Amino acid sequence: MKNIRIFISGGAGVIGCEIVNKLVARGAIVMVGDLVEIPKDFPKNIIYRRGDLNYITQQELDSFNPEIFFHLAATFERSNETYEHWEENFLHNIRLSNHLMTLMRNVPNFKRVVYASSYLIYDKELYNFNKPKEKPVKLKETDHINPRNLTGLSKLAHEMELEFLSHFKSDKFTSICARIYRGYGKNSRDVISRWVRDLLGNKKISVYSPEGWFDYMYAGDSAEGLIRLSKIEETGIVNLGTGRSRRVGDVVNVLQKHFPDMQLEYINSDIKFESSEADISKLQSLVNWLPERYLEDTIPEIIEFEKNREHNKSILKNVLITSISKKIPLIKAVEKGVKKISTSIKIHGGDVDENCLGKYFVDSFWKMPKLSILTHDDLLKYCKNNNIGLIIPTRDGELEYFSSLKKKFKDIGIHLMVSEIDSIVNCIDKLKFANIENIKAIPASNNIDDILSDRLVVKEQFGAGAKSIGVKLNKVEALRHSLKLKNPIFQEFIEGDEISVDAYVTSENEIKGIIMRKRVLVVNGESQITSTFLNQNLENVLKKIIESLNLYGHIILQAFIDKNNYIHVIECNARFGGASTISLQSGLDSFYWTYLESQQISLKDYPFIQSEKEITQIRHPKDLYI
Repeated sequence: MKNIRIFISGGAGVIGCEIVNKLVARGAIVMVGDLVEIPKDFPKNIIYRRGDLNYITQQELDSFNPEIFFHLAATFERSNETYEHWEENFLHNIRLSNHLMTLMRNVPNFKRVVYASSYLIYDKELYNFNKPKEKPVKLKETDHINPRNLTGLSKLAHEMELEFLSHFKSDKFTSICARIYRGYGKNSRDVISRWVRDLLGNKKISVYSPEGWFDYMYAGDSAEGLIRLSKIEETGIVNLGTGRSRRVGDVVNVLQKHFPDMQLEYINSDIKFESSEADISKLQSLVNWLPERYLEDTIPEIIEFEKNREHNKSILKNVLITSISKKIPLIKAVEKGVKKISTSIKIHGGDVDENCLGKYFVDSFWKMPKLSILTHDDLLKYCKNNNIGLIIPTRDGELEYFSSLKKKFKDIGIHLMVSEIDSIVNCIDKLKFANIENIKAIPASNNIDDILSDRLVVKEQFGAGAKSIGVKLNKVEALRHSLKLKNPIFQEFIEGDEISVDAYVTSENEIKGIIMRKRVLVVNGESQITSTFLNQNLENVLKKIIESLNLYGHIILQAFIDKNNYIHVIECNARFGGASTISLQSGLDSFYWTYLESQQISLKDYPFIQSEKEITQIRHPKDLYI
């Protein structure tokens, strides 16, 4: 499988970890997508995408362009499914499987999908009994199906979806569904791993129905079987089990050899006795291989793994957006970005106005004190009480405040989407910004005589001055207008097309992506209608300017392009802007990226995939009903 590109959903799971190591050892180029953080022992040369794969895009998959897709991602519950599983099953089994194949079917080089299905699809009346059986029942691929629970139903649904697609896409790719039996392995939630963890902690284990028969399939064998099935062209259904079931009591006996003093309790239950076993004659004929591992040699490996396992996994933290006011598009953009990681992440919004519109669009609202009286300890207390791990300031006037906390908060695990204070001051002070060398800024002065031009611009030196700006004024008009301002500065009026440039700068001061847009209609300094455009030469020049400013996170550069195509930089906002949501639509995934960085995850495996099409955004009010 050398140099074959392979995508694995749920690749950080029990079977996934085994598949990844086997594929990398065979020279495959592997991309893994999973909800959890990358396992510490993963090979360094894989591509890892952390987040909910319900939000992976066509562009991301096309960019990797896999030939083979192992679909392992799923959610399940071992015995009786809880009420909460209703939504989990739909989102992470039914919806996810449909979404991934909706995209995968269009990937240019895609040839084969191997789906990790389940024996739970078979009619439970075939292998569940009121009394224990002397031997297990062999289940064949042709046996009657009647899914045992919601998980089994979702597995059957996707099997049918793959069969449906085969009628239309058989010339492009093939699919096979492996019905896996009672899986177990390292770092699992299966009963064997649970018992091992309890016994290592000197806890009593509870045993139900020791007479029951299960086809215990070790994750390493499941991985090997799936890989072998990926290399053939056979389609349809195949059992993936050992074909040699063991009693629950056998598991207990093996454990007792390693824990001679273990305490156990046999529990009576109304649950029927299972007696199932895979008929693996089809598996053997297809791949000329049979599972090789037994309870006796795998349980010691699981015990050793659990002894050395690290338990301190990172916990997903919540987000605080400050000065939310009526910035509804921004709030929704943050929500969309972090949902790519997990829907469990909560969005907190803060504002000094308890009646602000934004409070209706966040999970939790905080009536923040004014920054002049908000102590660092009070802010920290709020963050700790609400599990905040990322703060996103949104107003120019608060950037310096939060920047001053950046290092202190980072040391205690709270990430701030804000630049260093010197860089912020350079952006907020428009006079200072205009005099930075080599950024092609329009020269500025607080002395009108320094500007040798017939037509002038007058604006405030600090803050957002769009409402008070004077444009294309003669010298007399400019002086008169300056009297209305607190700290006026003067610039030459430049005739040309005004553009805005959205960019994301990583923690390593690398530009992750850049989106250029024309300001078609401007109302009160904000773009009401804006359109993206592509120009590689201009983009290269702008990247050098942005790199020199030493910023972090999402930033906006504003400039004029004159009739000679010369760039005149106006100013830079070191934050997300009102119309910046168009850049997200165009591929600049700023809030997803900053959340990943808040988890100390490098962005090298998370590509910037820019939209090939130019996009126009029209900003308009929208009603909300609650």
